[in-house]
Amino acid sequence: MDTLLAVRARGITKCFDDVVALDGIDLDVTQGQIHGLVGPNGAGKTTLLGLLLGLAVADSGRLEILGTPVGRALAAPDGVAGFVDGPGLYPSLTARQNLAALAALRGSDARTAGIDDVLHEVGLTEVADERTRGFSLGMRQRLGLAAALLTKPRLLVLDEPANGLDPAGKRHVHGVLDRLAADGTAVVLSSHRMDDLEALCSEVTILATGRTVFCGPLDKLAADNRALDYRLVTSDPQAARALAVGTAGIAVVGDTGARKGAQALVVRALVPALDDLVAGLVRAGIAVRELSPVVSPLEAAFLALTDQHQHQHQQEAGR
Repeated sequence: MDTLLAVRARGITKCFDDVVALDGIDLDVTQGQIHGLVGPNGAGKTTLLGLLLGLAVADSGRLEILGTPVGRALAAPDGVAGFVDGPGLYPSLTARQNLAALAALRGSDARTAGIDDVLHEVGLTEVADERTRGFSLGMRQRLGLAAALLTKPRLLVLDEPANGLDPAGKRHVHGVLDRLAADGTAVVLSSHRMDDLEALCSEVTILATGRTVFCGPLDKLAADNRALDYRLVTSDPQAARALAVGTAGIAVVGDTGARKGAQALVVRALVPALDDLVAGLVRAGIAVRELSPVVSPLEAAFLALTDQHQHQHQQEAGR
């Protein structure tokens, strides 16, 4: 039902002079969903995020955010927060002072704006009184997230939120976003990190040259729809190779060499054939110590779909 949609976009087009940034984009984002945007540089991701944040308006099409049609004015819709191209911070102010200034701009009392709460939520309590000019990229990203959380948004829009984060920081931010979604907040985020999108998102939209080349659940991009290369490490590499060669639907494409003393085999297969291989290995008493895609399903789909779209785009341009 549309009442459950945080974002409903139909036929969104946006041009900058002769450049078509978005070309007939449709997008649905459900409340409580983390929706990922992925695409090569120049695909239109930042432009689309800017429209959701009220930093730009579409040339044509219809956009509804939290059930309200978006007009022609440049303004962030009520209940929406986030950032594109990194958060805007005052480098001479501390983290706490930055949030207090933002709260004051929004008409909130800085003493009751929940500043300490959001600093704790993003893991910046210990540096709350340090000037942000000395912050790392990851710390600035987390402070930008804290600023967005001050408004208790129902739609959170983030551009590369894990950019510059170390593994611990990334895990912390992922936890924050998961909790927000569990509480009903819709999250739209862009990232070049396929592992982040696969860890966080239930649905993704893949853009190329301003057009949608895929939009839907991640499981639609699962490996059973396309053959992927897998790295296979077993207790008996030679026997595993012989079994793989004899399994229908399995192609042995190479060896990756020893890593940590383990010889790895690279096989190419659809998921059903891979299941048959694993079952055969178990029956033969061969232990499977590692089985992982060389390239993630999302990354494989991204490369295939964007390459296909780019080829079609070049053909259209050549007509």
